Amino acid sequence: MPFSVAGLTSIFNHLLSEPQAGLLAGILFGVKASMSNQLYDALITTGTLHIVALSGQNISILIGVVSLVLLRIVVRPLANIVSLGIIVGFILFVGPSPSVIRAGIMGGITLFGVSLGRQVWPLLIWALAVAIMLVLNPHWIGDLSFQLSVMATLGSLLFAAKPRRPQPDSYERQDDISSLKKIVSNVQNVLSDNLRVTLAAQVFTIPIIMFSFHRISLVSPLSNLLVGWLIAPIMTMGFALVLVGLLFMPLAQLVAWFVWVPLTFVIWVIQWTSRI
Repeated sequence: MPFSVAGLTSIFNHLLSEPQAGLLAGILFGVKASMSNQLYDALITTGTLHIVALSGQNISILIGVVSLVLLRIVVRPLANIVSLGIIVGFILFVGPSPSVIRAGIMGGITLFGVSLGRQVWPLLIWALAVAIMLVLNPHWIGDLSFQLSVMATLGSLLFAAKPRRPQPDSYERQDDISSLKKIVSNVQNVLSDNLRVTLAAQVFTIPIIMFSFHRISLVSPLSNLLVGWLIAPIMTMGFALVLVGLLFMPLAQLVAWFVWVPLTFVIWVIQWTSRI
């Protein structure tokens, strides 16, 4: 099987039915050709089209999985060098779109800073990435995908959740009520953080969307809140499905079932909210 986007997406077509296969191909590689028109229109209506657009999250998850494996085998400097090579390879593999290049530059600068033991400043890295891109190609400033990617990333960075300090327990053993309260509190924190970052990214892109498409999705915050937390796990399992599918197809059937469940939920939410 050729190592290409078409070759890898054929694994999804073999293991998953539609529209799950088309959605996974879009989430991992930005491929929309196999996606049904109905699902594509629903993504636009619900303001969730960004989940099938290549972004920094794809590269972050890919590098996270690779680093997790490499750090058990080699020292961190060598692992970072290999990760940089993978970033370049992924950009060339899926095509050097502005959003992917921006994510790749930010990921590369971050890895370089970590290798030198420097403190990482996300906003500074964002500014450097944007400046480098505009120096390389000034025409990108008028590219819609560049504008949306840059502004959505800026909004996410400005309103990203700050790390919370773990609360010390008063007792070694907690009763059932205390444990339940802690679980509920954690769920509320995750939902509020997800909603805040989602809304921030959208607020920063609203002027561009309105100017370019003359429309805006009012149901978008609800849609993104319900499906946003599943995109990272779907990407992780999707990359695992590709790897296992290349090595041993019968085992990939089992992995495909685990990916099918969240994909089906995402599709149901998008179709449901698109009718509101």
